[in-house]
Amino acid sequence: MSTITTFLSYLENEKQYSKHTITAYQNDLKDFNQFLKDNFDKLPLVDVDYFQVRAWIAELSQQNLKHKSINRKLSSLKTFYKFLLKTDQVKASPMQKLKSLKTPKSLSTPFSIQEVKNVINSIEPIDFKTSRQALIIELLYATGMRRAELISLQTHDVDLVKQQLKITGKRNKQRIVPLYSNVCCHLKAYLNFKKQEGFTHSNLLVTEQDLPLYPSFVYHVVNDAFSVFSTKSKTSPHILRHSFATHLLNQGSDLNAIKELLGHESLSSTEVYTHNSIEQLKQSYHKNHPRNTK
Repeated sequence: MSTITTFLSYLENEKQYSKHTITAYQNDLKDFNQFLKDNFDKLPLVDVDYFQVRAWIAELSQQNLKHKSINRKLSSLKTFYKFLLKTDQVKASPMQKLKSLKTPKSLSTPFSIQEVKNVINSIEPIDFKTSRQALIIELLYATGMRRAELISLQTHDVDLVKQQLKITGKRNKQRIVPLYSNVCCHLKAYLNFKKQEGFTHSNLLVTEQDLPLYPSFVYHVVNDAFSVFSTKSKTSPHILRHSFATHLLNQGSDLNAIKELLGHESLSSTEVYTHNSIEQLKQSYHKNHPRNTK
């Protein structure tokens, strides 16, 4: 078994990474290994040092890859060499002194509350397809869940009595998110239509063939709906996640509470949403500060 294969098996069985993540690691390591074969006389991965990694970064930069993409590849290498250290296959990691490339901090502009309302109000759930469309958008906005989390939802994750939803996030970490009454109404309608169609798949959201949804399906549902009511350049499911967090923050929700709802492991991941609220904070400051006489 090759070093890469052993590492990927470790990610799957011990770290419980998703298939998508494991595939990304596999592709990055294969690319780096090919680079070594082409430029360093088939140098084994266990003999790599800082020099070869820097040379790879230079080549990736010449390919006009964005710093964010290069950093993701370097992150794969860092995890790989940590594994080799842990299993005593190398004495030192060539990534030890390597710093990530600087990237501009940016966050896509969230939808406005009115834009979300307009989209939801435009969909009349009169059959299976339209009720599914309405539920997809309502769930993404009501919970802030990721697209992959939406797709993996099971019917038994829904508790209409307690009005809550169990979401399975990254590394199989589960969290409970409350649901407001409108979402529960959409859920009831959708489940009734699903039953009428005779669909029995355990996944909550399914296609007309009673199969689980796929990423591009969810993307098109959101993009098609919001492109009618929004002029923003990005109208993806992830923007609804941004909108969920930003709107809660603007309405005074505690940052730690938003962190738990989003399934973030650290508060620093959630703090990025505070930047979207700076204009509202300025308005609130000028309106309410007792020394502001303007």
